[in-house]
Order: sequence, then C-alpha cells, then structure tokens
Amino acid sequence: MVIKFFPIMTGCLLLARAGAAGDWPQFLGPTRNAVYAGPELATTWPKEGPPAIWQKQVGHGFSAPVVAGGKLILFHRLENKEVVESLDAATGKGNWRFDYPTAYEDDFGFDPGPRATPSVADGRVYTFGAEGMLHCLDLASGKKIWSVDTKREFQAAKGFFGIACSPLVEGEAVLLNIGGADGAGIVAFDKLTGKVLWKTSRDAASYSAPVAATINGQRYALFLTRGAFVGLEPATGKVDFEYPFRPSISSSVTAATPVVMDDLVFISASYGAGAAVLRVKDGQPQKLWSADDVLSNHYATSVCRDGFLYGVDGRTDPGFQPTLRCVELKTGKVRWKDDSVGAATITLAGNQLLILTERGELIRAAATPDGFKTNARAQILPTQVRAYPALADGFLYARSKDKLVCVNLGLAGKNAQ
Repeated sequence: MVIKFFPIMTGCLLLARAGAAGDWPQFLGPTRNAVYAGPELATTWPKEGPPAIWQKQVGHGFSAPVVAGGKLILFHRLENKEVVESLDAATGKGNWRFDYPTAYEDDFGFDPGPRATPSVADGRVYTFGAEGMLHCLDLASGKKIWSVDTKREFQAAKGFFGIACSPLVEGEAVLLNIGGADGAGIVAFDKLTGKVLWKTSRDAASYSAPVAATINGQRYALFLTRGAFVGLEPATGKVDFEYPFRPSISSSVTAATPVVMDDLVFISASYGAGAAVLRVKDGQPQKLWSADDVLSNHYATSVCRDGFLYGVDGRTDPGFQPTLRCVELKTGKVRWKDDSVGAATITLAGNQLLILTERGELIRAAATPDGFKTNARAQILPTQVRAYPALADGFLYARSKDKLVCVNLGLAGKNAQ
C-alpha cells in the first residue's frame, strides 16, 4: 500500500474534521439517498480542479468508502483476503486492519472484490462480503464483535456477481437481502449479537440496497428483491406489500436503491424492467406512472430535488449509450437529456449535482430542469470508477479499480486552495 500526502491542506482539513455533522456512514450517505447534508460547499473550484489531499493504492472491489467520526472505512480485497481498514480521514494513515480469507471468483472474469458498502452505526462497522460473510467490528479498534456466514447458514446464492447487499442498520437490527433458502430471502440480525431476529421472503436477492423510510406515519424497510418491490415492518419482518417488479430476461440485475420522496417511491432497473413511481397510500403502493423509456437505472441510483429526478438511463455496459436525464417525478416527463457523460454516479449537494463518471471525471452541474448546465469539471481518478464516492464535510472520497483519493471540494466562505 502506498499513501501519498499533499500537506498544503492538512491544517484546514483537520479543522474541518472537528465535528461529525457531515459524516457519510453508509451506502448513499446518512439518509441513504445520495444527498449531502453537511456544511455548504464552495461555489467554485480552483482552475486546476479541487486539490487532492491524499491518495492510496487499494485492492479489488466496488464497495464504496464510508466516513464516520473522522475515520474512513475501506472494504476491499487484497490477494486472497477480504480486508476492512480504518484510515484517518484527514491524512489517510491507517488506524487498524481486519481481514479474513476469501475464495470468491467472478464467473465472468470481472472484479473479485466485495461489492457491498459498509455501514457504521453506534460505534460498530458492519460489512458483507462477496461470499456472504457478515461481520460486526468495533469502530475504535477493529476487533470482531460477531460474524455470520450467511452462505453456510442460509444457503445464500452467489448470483451473477457475488453477494452484494449493503447492510441497513435500522432500530435494533441489521437488515439484508441475502436470497437464502427456506424463507430467508430477507433477514434481520440483532445489531449487538448477530442473532437472527426474523426472516421473510422466498425470493432471490437482487443487487439493490434497501432503504428505511417513514411514509404516512408508518416506518418501512423497502427492498427490491429479484422479483418484487417489498415494504415490510423493520422491527418484526411483517410484509405489508409486494409489488411485482423485475427485468423480463433472466440474465439481468436490479441494482438501484428505491428513492423515497414523501409518500412517493421511485423504483428503477434496466433490462426491460423500466421505471415506476408509486404512491404508498393506505399501506399499499399505487402506480402513478411506469415506462421503460424514461429513466431506467442500470447500476447507479437517481437523486431527487424539488420534484425532479436526475439519473442515468440505459445500460452502461460496453456497446450501449446511456444518457443523463432530468425527469419530472410525478409525471415521468423527460425535461432534458445528455449523452456525453456515460456511466456515472450522482450525488446531490444543495442545488448542485456532483457527477462522478466511470472515466474518473468529476462534473459539477446545476440541479435544474432547465437543461444540463455544467459549471466545473476535473479529472480526479484514472478510469474504471464503479464505486460510489463518500462526501463528508466538504471532502470527497472516491475510488477507482486501484486507487482511493481524498479531494477537497471546499466549504462556502473558506479558501479551497
């Protein structure tokens, strides 16, 4: 492992790290919708782009970095081990490392690392490996608190690209879509002990991460399984509704996370499944609209602001032409589209879209239905960027196939140089 430091910014960075208000502790951030709620970002970048603070060589995997309490958690594969590392978010220096053996091999010769993003809650780190190893570690020390081999205990299936559900910590439980046998499609584990609290669903697992939301006063855990959009009570596992939703072909994945806005939920997948907006009313989903030519997300989840969705439509595999789009949430009307971005993830920061392309370019654009209006671009990573970034207190942490970088986007009213 090689860490390179850019000391010019260290002092400012350490000052910004004093509080934890801007943590990014799980997949898609604190509210699990790719919305940044930390201090307001600077409105401009230096001419040469936002400065890199540090960078580090990393192993295989598409697991996104997360940040909590000044610590960055990295989950990747080095040789024949899945490795969890705690780094100082300000400097990139290592705090601790935990690892265990893995023999995962991708059937398509693709990346052999973990896909699921860690979750940090109440001083604990939860990781879910490509072979279904669930671990709970102490955030301060890296010591193992408990673990569950879901492949062995529930016969969790490998799927097309390994096991990949990012853990959702909700109440006293860790919730996972594991696609296990004998009614263990969705399983809740006690977050302190790893004991099974409940299990439900006979459906296979998708590649979508679940989200928790309160809709009309009721708390739901929302899952996209292999075959349905499922709403259940997170404390008990009682299934409140199932809405059929799956691609029409077997060789497919459903990967985007449901996006919740008040009582509306946007669900999306490629391979012919398309997109839909459902209104949850009287405990049941009612379709507002659905279509396969509006905003069919392949891997990356769309974001929503002021009644408009922003996301990538279409498959992002080689040979396909995905388009960046803005769509009216309630009607499905496409307001604009752009085919220059390609595959990308999108993070919403205030009224700005932070678009990280698979080519490693970071694009800042206005979140407006009036057109695709970029106001800054910078190459921050080499190509082959698949993982989501983390955005904490004005610092963006992003990884490519072999590099992790910390970039200072700057805070409003402060010098970003």
